[in-house]
Amino acid sequence: MASVKSSSYPLPDDKPPVLNDVSSVPELLRPPVSLDPLTPRERSWNMSRIRSTDTKPEMMVRRMLTAMGLRYRLHRRDLPGKPDLVFGPRRTVLFVHGCFWHQHPGCRAARIPTGNREFWEKKLNRNTERDAQTCQTLRSLGWRILTVWECETRDPEKLQRRLAMLFPPLNSSTPADPAAQKKEPAE
Repeated sequence: MASVKSSSYPLPDDKPPVLNDVSSVPELLRPPVSLDPLTPRERSWNMSRIRSTDTKPEMMVRRMLTAMGLRYRLHRRDLPGKPDLVFGPRRTVLFVHGCFWHQHPGCRAARIPTGNREFWEKKLNRNTERDAQTCQTLRSLGWRILTVWECETRDPEKLQRRLAMLFPPLNSSTPADPAAQKKEPAE
């Protein structure tokens, strides 16, 4: 059982708390219960390390697309939502979304934390609303929108097949898979 400091949480008549009997402390004066093993300062530091660009899933997708011979621009600021990858000649943008931050429907990683639930619901709902607005704006500008979810990057072979389907070669004489290219015998 957690101990209660009398200096931080004054009790009526300045009586020292009975450490083993929480019921003797009025509920309003009890310290907030946190299931987070980290201190607020440590949690803040961890959260500050979460990047919005060059994430592991994004880097994996970029490596695969480059290996397929595709070229793209990164995080174009002139487009709504600064898409992760922009394929200009194809009028296609690709977002690599984290399942938690963008609330991937049906994904286990998209669960809302139980601690401070109201804050997280508001924040994550705002993220999904912003995503929908961004997609609507991009579509109205004539862009095709593709999304790769973080959980899809856990199976590289499956992701490779999906990317090959999403990005067929512009020139039909060149296969999407560089490994499938065979040199024709010289006559």
